[in-house]
Amino acid sequence: IQRLDHRQVSIKVFPDVFQLMSSEVSISDLHGLPLVSVRDAALRGWRQAVKRVVDIVVSSVTLVLLSPLMLLIALLIKLTSPGGPVFYAQERVGLDGRPFWVLKFRSMRPDAEATTGPVWAGRGDPRSTTLGRLLRRFSLDELPQFVNVLMGDMSIVGPRPERPHFVKQFTERIPHYWERHREKAGLTGWAQVNGLRGDTSIKERTAYDI
Repeated sequence: IQRLDHRQVSIKVFPDVFQLMSSEVSISDLHGLPLVSVRDAALRGWRQAVKRVVDIVVSSVTLVLLSPLMLLIALLIKLTSPGGPVFYAQERVGLDGRPFWVLKFRSMRPDAEATTGPVWAGRGDPRSTTLGRLLRRFSLDELPQFVNVLMGDMSIVGPRPERPHFVKQFTERIPHYWERHREKAGLTGWAQVNGLRGDTSIKERTAYDI
């Protein structure tokens, strides 16, 4: 810019629009000097308290309203796959990297990972039960996670939590992946709203989450 100072040249800077959107750019001033904020601290203080109140209210009301549907799903799981439990608890990584147990309706065979260890679930996963494929297609297997929200392990909105095994892999492969854990894990987030759910690009999901 200095080298072009004495020439008749207009200078404009084109920022990466997506990066600006994902980093929540805001403009303020300090004693009259303009400040452009390109990164805000994680949700803390009174904003965190308000979000927690919303989580408690929404999860409580949802659990009451959806209790008949959840009871029906539990009965169908027992009838179609009597050899295993109705619910499935799986370790996930949440806020600040702390592990917690996420609740789901069981959608796979009881011995799905008995011989393989953690395996990434994909579309048409052969380990899924017939009912499980239907539940996973409409995300009905995630309904018990409203209990996780009520307990404070998760929030209604936030990045989807992953298992420790995969978090370790993605942290090594994907830049800034760990930043997702600066916020509480959620039932749904910006990535899911934009269609990035299930077996989709982790790199893209991470960009939307951040």
